[in-house]
Amino acid sequence: MNDKGPLVSQLEEKMRKAFNPLSLEIINESHLHAGHQPGFDGGGESHIRVRMVADHFNGMSRVNIHRAVNQICAEEIAAGLHALAIDVKGTE
Repeated sequence: MNDKGPLVSQLEEKMRKAFNPLSLEIINESHLHAGHQPGFDGGGESHIRVRMVADHFNGMSRVNIHRAVNQICAEEIAAGLHALAIDVKGTE
């Protein structure tokens, strides 16, 4: 289920602006986590996966790539984004 809700759209716009990716896929995986917390039915946009390839990340360590992506998502994380899976790499 790839729900392109407002959060997914917002993150897509931010990633495109910040990293100019060659490929980008932002996936709402919230439905996969239904029942993991009391009262959570898997709705909404609480669990997001980012898959991206961009020249921007060439030569960067995995830790620094994750820091860069987390920095772009800081506002969303502070607002309640529960989980952010990062599958990101450079082109080299």
